[in-house]
Amino acid sequence: MTDPRPLPQPPAGSTRTVLVVGGGASGNAVTILLRRAGIDVDLVEARPDWNATTGSGITLQGNALRVLRELGVWEQVEASGFPFGTLGITAPDGTVLHVAEDLRTGGDDLPATLGMQRPQLQQILIDAVRASGATVRLGTTAEALEQDADGVSVRFSDGTEGRYDLVLAADGLNSATRAAIGITDKPEPTGMAIWRIATPRPEGLERTDLSYGGPAYIAGYTPTGENTLYAYVVEGCRDRASIDPADHADEMCRLAQAYGGYWPEITKHITDPKKVNYTWFHRLLVEGSWHRGRVVLVGDAAHCCPPTFAQGAAMSLEDALVLAELLTSGRDWDDELFRTYYERRVPRVRTVVEASVQIGQWQLDGVRDADLPGLVGRTMNFLKDLP
Repeated sequence: MTDPRPLPQPPAGSTRTVLVVGGGASGNAVTILLRRAGIDVDLVEARPDWNATTGSGITLQGNALRVLRELGVWEQVEASGFPFGTLGITAPDGTVLHVAEDLRTGGDDLPATLGMQRPQLQQILIDAVRASGATVRLGTTAEALEQDADGVSVRFSDGTEGRYDLVLAADGLNSATRAAIGITDKPEPTGMAIWRIATPRPEGLERTDLSYGGPAYIAGYTPTGENTLYAYVVEGCRDRASIDPADHADEMCRLAQAYGGYWPEITKHITDPKKVNYTWFHRLLVEGSWHRGRVVLVGDAAHCCPPTFAQGAAMSLEDALVLAELLTSGRDWDDELFRTYYERRVPRVRTVVEASVQIGQWQLDGVRDADLPGLVGRTMNFLKDLP
């Protein structure tokens, strides 16, 4: 695939066209923002259900909420989620050892943290994309990309073709578009894995609590609504092929039942293996640049990290905000603009990726005198600045 330089611009007065590949957080967000500026956007998503029915919960810190407010969906998010401002550290038996105030990384006018059900967040973003007037095609992938001096020609999985001034690859961790443009970076397992489930929220549970130790590295939960909760248990990676999906609930229960406090109430709802999700933690940070010609990576296609800082979605949403800001600034859509995007994002993303991986590595290595409070404080203070 060619990587032409310089990149010619569309004729004056013509409407620019963008293809967004992938309808997750970053793809939906950048679509909304570009449509607001009058740019024609086609969005293609591989899953026919647009990921509107999958996932348990998500923790959104203030810097993620700040982007959601910019997207115009904050009121819906606020109404659907559960805001809180503290983090508890507990012993495996449920004894509260410490309660810390969460930093308001999105500013004092937004909650420090908000938990919500992941499908609800996705549906809110889907509704906003639909309302933006973007063209959406579900169950469709970009099968082939060809660049020339004027743009990108795309052949889709349904046999149709399209022509675009720019393609944004927001197709996730295992991005086929990333590979198609010759970027060889791939996600790497960090050695940890997580069991997740959505359950009813016990009365009185009003913040995230984390327990380090016991049979798992981390056992935690986040309130996601008036009556809902997102619970998770982190352990070392196992061969996924050796775990029968029919045993997922039993496996999560086996780990969770060792914890006290609210856990006995949570554990009795871990009964349906189809509602339990098991995934490995991965690390990815594409270095050098996030574009080749007129194809640009956004979100998990460019970077991902373990959820130990609950910043994965925030980093993807911030990518969309920064890239849309640059694309609608009146500047030429050229290598200089795309390098600016990378240079603005990579220090912030690298900080989150490295800190998230470091927390897990300390646990894998059994380090007991790690400066966890210092690492958390430095990272979260850094994120208070605008992206």
